[in-house]
Amino acid sequence: MPDRQTLVSLARQLEDGSLTARGLAEQCLARQADPAGQGAVAFISIDPDRIRKQADAMDALRAAGRAPSPFAGIPVSIKDLFDVEGEVTKAGSRVLADMPPAKADAAPVARLRAAGFVPFGRANMTEFAYSGLGMNPHYGNPASPFERKVGRVSGGSSSGGAVSVAEGIVPLTLGTDTGGSCRIPAAFCSIVGYKPTASRVPMQGTIPLSKSLDSVGPLGNTAECCAIAFSLLSGRGSSAPAPRPLAGVSLGVLRNYVTANMDDTVARAYDRALAALADAGARLEDVTLEDIERLPELNANGGIAAAEAYAWHRDLLEANGGMYDPRVASRMRTATAQPKGNYERLQDERRAMISRTNIATGRFDALVMPTTPIVPPKFSELENEDDYIRNNVLVLRNPTVANFLDRCAISIPATARGEAPVGFMLMGAHGADEELLALAMSVEKVVRPDA
Repeated sequence: MPDRQTLVSLARQLEDGSLTARGLAEQCLARQADPAGQGAVAFISIDPDRIRKQADAMDALRAAGRAPSPFAGIPVSIKDLFDVEGEVTKAGSRVLADMPPAKADAAPVARLRAAGFVPFGRANMTEFAYSGLGMNPHYGNPASPFERKVGRVSGGSSSGGAVSVAEGIVPLTLGTDTGGSCRIPAAFCSIVGYKPTASRVPMQGTIPLSKSLDSVGPLGNTAECCAIAFSLLSGRGSSAPAPRPLAGVSLGVLRNYVTANMDDTVARAYDRALAALADAGARLEDVTLEDIERLPELNANGGIAAAEAYAWHRDLLEANGGMYDPRVASRMRTATAQPKGNYERLQDERRAMISRTNIATGRFDALVMPTTPIVPPKFSELENEDDYIRNNVLVLRNPTVANFLDRCAISIPATARGEAPVGFMLMGAHGADEELLALAMSVEKVVRPDA
């Protein structure tokens, strides 16, 4: 596996002339085409000629002293949920394959392109972003780099993008997160995944799963990469916040709900990370949030996500239901079992839970928990439908807390590359994205063994 490339290290090479955007594009294209890697399954489609032309354009701007940002010329893979001008947005499905090409970039893609990033292929994903495992019967199943010959899921729904970063094809990918779709694949692929506060990054030009829960976020090799990308995506420039010292930081350690059913590997890595943070001067305080114990009840028959997904897909399901991944179609149709008025009740419950949680956790700089309670399951363990559903619910459980509470959250590797991957998650307050990212950059140096 190649060394981790960061946005800052690549920007330095582009600035000092030791690397050109075209040279970088050729390196990335070669890794994507390498039959020993997962480039073929990580991407649904890729246009090498277009990538080369865009890289050449960034080299010309840099030569003229007009590079739009220090990161001009760096490739970024794009989840197949975003419009890219001139390309068909299929959302990992066959249902939309015959739709006309997009006439304009989605707002998040446009912001990255304005900074000079080069869109690099359409990354594979769970169909319509509706699973935490990352499998796709239409375009293939990207696998976690861990025990690839054994075959373990990469996590979803931003599966192909996570693999494209983990295998060194590109240094950054653009994903979405409705219930963990940036953080789960980050945890399972030993990279960093960030879910912003939903309102901080515009969704225009992005196929929705759940308008109430969707967030647009980056996955990269480091917390700093995600901080830079978030700054651009949120329209605040290209600078990451300065890392926040850990001495005196107050962290709430969630001790209910999110710690149930942890496997031994996750438990050991999580305890080791907590001890390292305490040694670094952070103040750790156990906290219990009784409200989140109700999430399974509130998500019965799919909850808010299924109701909003079914509303968007109803006509497509009626006309082309046989073309959907059966597991995705089944999850969407669970919304039909929700009683009248349930959606409005859930929204009221959500607002009340957010208010109570804000009061209960106001003294903390962040809450911490394992990103997922298990390491990535094997594909062979998911062939039975009951096992698939059980594992999907389990890996989504912890990340979904941040989406329901409308907060920002980040997953950081708590084990070294090559070891069984474990994610360590920090959850910040609503809108406190810069503060959380500043903290995450320091936490990463402590909890990540190969930082």
